[in-house]
This record gives sequence, C-alpha cells and structure tokens, in this order.
Amino acid sequence: MTHIYYAYISEEYHENFLKNELVKFPTVFQEKIKEYRKWQDAQLSLSGRVLLLQGIQEVYNLDYSKKEISYTKFNKPYFHSDSIHFNISHSGDIVICAIAKENEVGIDIEKISNIEIVDFEKQFTTNEWAKIINSNAREETFFEFWAQKEAVIKAHGYGLTIPLQSFEILDDKTIINEEIYHLKELKIDEEYKCFISTKQFSNTSIIKK
Repeated sequence: MTHIYYAYISEEYHENFLKNELVKFPTVFQEKIKEYRKWQDAQLSLSGRVLLLQGIQEVYNLDYSKKEISYTKFNKPYFHSDSIHFNISHSGDIVICAIAKENEVGIDIEKISNIEIVDFEKQFTTNEWAKIINSNAREETFFEFWAQKEAVIKAHGYGLTIPLQSFEILDDKTIINEEIYHLKELKIDEEYKCFISTKQFSNTSIIKK
C-alpha cells in the first residue's frame, strides 16, 4: 500500500503554521526553512516534511520528528537504514507526499499552465510528442506526460541523469534498465496532473490535510 498525503498552502495561516510546526524538527532543518525569502517556498518545504511525519505516525505509529533525512549522490532523500520509502513533490499551491514500505516510490505533481511546450520537444520520445501535439488539450497532455516521467525518475532514484527521452510511457508503465516502473494517476485537483510510480504495483490511499 502506498499512502498519499497532500495539502494546500495558505498565506493567511503561514505565521501560525511556522510557529506551531517548525519547532518539531531538527535545528538544521529549521534554519533551512528560515532562509527562504518567499513564504510560499518556506511553507511548501515545511509542509512536505509535516505531511511525511504525520503519515508515518498515522500509518506506522512511529515518531520520526527527530530523524534526519539523508540524500543519495543523486539527491534522492531517504531515511538511513530504514524500510520506509517516501517522496515529496509540490507545484502551485499543493504539496504532496507518498509513503510506502519495502517499495521505492516516486511522485510528481504539476499545475497545468500555459507554456511554450515546443521548447521541451527533445524531452519526449517521438510517439509521446506526437500524442502531445495532436491533442485537443496540448498543455494538459504535456503535463500529463511530464508528471509521469518525473515520477518515474524519482522512483528510479537517479534523477535527471536519466534522460527523459530515453524511456517511453505506454499503458501506465515504462522500462528503465530492464526494470518495469508502474504508473498511476492521482485525481487531486482538476487544475493539476499528478502521478506516482513504483516498481511493484501498489494500491493507494489518499488523505487531504
């Protein structure tokens, strides 16, 4: 089972949110949050960690508030010597966190917006790009593919060292280095596209905070 937690950020409650939640974390993380100049960046980063801790507490009945997060050489976050896997993403006003045990997981959320999609043609395979440019809703289709690719490389763990055009999304899955990665769309908000990716197909539970 993959557990999904998400929340919307709000400027109205920002100061109280920081006051109530920031003290729960190690000093190093607190200082990192305080360095952000924009309230949105600070709240998105802190919210991701809050969702992660709340999820672990609710699902596994464990207190991880003082546990440090480590990073691989590809900058993927993880808990050292631990079977709990997680991934966090944010876009626009939404932050979302995926938590799983014994199953690497990647998640990506993207707010659908007007962009020059032609600038990103080389990031897609020929078949994917054809589907995008022939779509009646190009931006929506673009972000659908983009979120899937981001989720996959986050699950894989090597980040953008894996070229996005080097693998093709087809029928809710793809293959990297002979390993199959499954994809599932999460219906979070009609203005966003969101997908999770795992090597082992997993059911999901979605909780809004």
